[in-house]
Amino acid sequence: MRQQFFLLFLACSLPAMTDERLPGDGKNVVLIAGDDEYHSEQMMPQFGRILEERQGFHCIVLFSKNEKGEIDPHARENIPGLDALKNADLLILFTRFRDLPDKQMKYFVDYLESGKPIFGIRTATHAFEIASGKTYAKYSWNSKETGWEGGFGRKVLGETWIAHHGNHGKQSTRGRIVTEQKTSPILRGIADGEIWTRTDVYEVRLPLPPTCVPLIDGEVLTGMKETDPAVAGKLNEPMMPVAWTNTYKKARVFTTTMGAAEDFESEALRRLFVNAALWAVGREALIPEKSDVRLVGDYHPTSFLLSY
Repeated sequence: MRQQFFLLFLACSLPAMTDERLPGDGKNVVLIAGDDEYHSEQMMPQFGRILEERQGFHCIVLFSKNEKGEIDPHARENIPGLDALKNADLLILFTRFRDLPDKQMKYFVDYLESGKPIFGIRTATHAFEIASGKTYAKYSWNSKETGWEGGFGRKVLGETWIAHHGNHGKQSTRGRIVTEQKTSPILRGIADGEIWTRTDVYEVRLPLPPTCVPLIDGEVLTGMKETDPAVAGKLNEPMMPVAWTNTYKKARVFTTTMGAAEDFESEALRRLFVNAALWAVGREALIPEKSDVRLVGDYHPTSFLLSY
């Protein structure tokens, strides 16, 4: 079912620039929602509100829209407003198999090549599906172009779409902190095993590219409840990374394969996302022991198990 949402432009007043200012410090964030499976059009506005009201960023959320100008997750060829990337300090991307016109893709590519930070969520590993021969085909998830094999996902985020590792819709995920990274500021205030998501673990090729630093591994659980035990055997030996950092040119990159709208009900996952946003813009020294990640307003996300 097509869902209707208002375009959200978050432009609340920030605290005065004093020693008590919020860590986001007025930096501009563009969040792009455009998937037709995990309800990013619900999650990204809530994420933007938290970044704006709790952390002091300025946020704008953009959506896939159809020919009537309605927000439509199935509209793969139109995300209006991408010119906002010209003034962005951070791009947060949650798209799936988009095939945008050249004019819109150019805003994205110009941002990417500027060396500014990127934050990819779940299906951002396969953010684009662009036919061979088109101007920006190398960004497609299945690109075979030399140097861009695997497209934007592999080249920039660290991995493209491979497969579901857990049983989609039947096996959920527990986040296990990589021991060597437990002091990372991105993980501040998050306990090992505290993150639980109903979405399954994605497969990635191990090891990830050498520029990547895994932060959290995904432990596949036997079922869809937080209390379910881990699957025994090879499925978790080894576990697949579900959150890592990377660099592209000089840009800081954070990638996670968690993050459906209902996953975002997890306080620990929201803390991971907020901490990662602060790290991405170079504000990691201001990440507190527990970032304020309280939901803003009502949040009743649709399950990814329910079709649009």
